[in-house]
Amino acid sequence: MSFIQDVVPRTPQGCEDCLRIGSPWVHLRLCLTCGHVGCCDSSPNRHARAHAGLVGHPIVQSFEPGEDWRWCYVDEALV
Repeated sequence: MSFIQDVVPRTPQGCEDCLRIGSPWVHLRLCLTCGHVGCCDSSPNRHARAHAGLVGHPIVQSFEPGEDWRWCYVDEALV
């Protein structure tokens, strides 16, 4: 299975989990396997990393305007 798919952001307006609980976030990350939008490690809840660990989707892309880098949580490195 390839961890990088063509995805559509499930919640383009913000972090899926923060929106549900009413929490703020700092920056957003897009899961490249399923389209989950989660908050970064600088955010209070670190939902992108939690999603990667919970469901095994290790690669995210920045979901910030003008940024196109990707990160792998398993290797802790840019992809």
